[in-house]
Amino acid sequence: MKILLAPDKFKGTLTAEEVCAIMQRGLHSVLPDADIVSCPIADGGDGFAEVLRSQLNGAWVECPAHDALGRPIDARYALCGDTAVIEMSEASGLWRVAENVRDIWRSSTLGTGEMMRHAIEQSRVKRIIMGIGGSATNDAGCGMAAALGVRFLNDRGDELDPTPSELKHCGKIDISERLTLPEVLIACDVDNPLLGNEGATRVYGPQKGVVENDFGQWDDYFELLVTLTDGGTAAMIPGAGAAGGLGFGLIQFCGARLLPGFDLVAQEVGLMEKILACDVVITGEGRLDAQTLHGKGPAGVAEMARDAGKKVFAIAGSVECEPLHLFDGAYALHHDSRTLEESMQRSEELLMVAAVELGDTLRASGRV
Repeated sequence: MKILLAPDKFKGTLTAEEVCAIMQRGLHSVLPDADIVSCPIADGGDGFAEVLRSQLNGAWVECPAHDALGRPIDARYALCGDTAVIEMSEASGLWRVAENVRDIWRSSTLGTGEMMRHAIEQSRVKRIIMGIGGSATNDAGCGMAAALGVRFLNDRGDELDPTPSELKHCGKIDISERLTLPEVLIACDVDNPLLGNEGATRVYGPQKGVVENDFGQWDDYFELLVTLTDGGTAAMIPGAGAAGGLGFGLIQFCGARLLPGFDLVAQEVGLMEKILACDVVITGEGRLDAQTLHGKGPAGVAEMARDAGKKVFAIAGSVECEPLHLFDGAYALHHDSRTLEESMQRSEELLMVAAVELGDTLRASGRV
């Protein structure tokens, strides 16, 4: 029998690739003859580029860039044939900026645009897939656009630095020198618009350093950009507010298409074909909860497996809902007998135990 492993990462503990490797060892310990195929998944967040690189036999390409505060860094993206897979957080991510030096008004996505420019000019790609999430920025993608040749001018015609502190004085946007761009696809796992109570500033801004007293100034900044780019329609698109409005910027400045991250990954790696070729599907992530069941990721895998008439099981760090309408069984690493911190520290060991337990279940059922 063939088993397909299609988990997402266990956030904070294990990558999706590591989860697959541990599951495989656990299952093979009780099912030595099983044909086990790994197909890690992602939704556009952390680990997105590595998942596609590994599944599409791509290679890492290193390039110089700048972090959100404009400091030089060494960044990398995945080159898969004629496609560049870029995580915006690689250059413009919150993880690169220590909490004590964060300055949201002076932060930009310049480095993300520099990675795109390198992929276009040096790697000669025909397509860019951008994972957006984990950003340290709230610039609506203006830094990214500046790296690609877009110029932001004040009313006197002076060029402005592409940071919100400067761009709130923008009077004109000149795209005449922008690079000729390939197709750009955005992999996104949130549906926030650019503006409003569910928009970029109010939902995600505080974790990046946006203070509530500045909400009005940020509204003015975004509304100015919407006016200057004639972007009223784009601003309302679900996902336009992702990564501090980078979704909006990619749509307006690059003509990008925004797609659900899981759907894009599933299509790129041929997930349905892999499901059809197996007998049992096993998925999972760090926490299986109500949000999971209404989203994609493991729920998306389960729905595809159901459509294909396959049995599907989940292994998760914690199971905080009753998921039986999606899964034929769910196994949790964390139990009340230990703290969550202990469970996370022992995640590799506990995942192995859960995989062995699931393997025993499959063996007893006569499926494998």
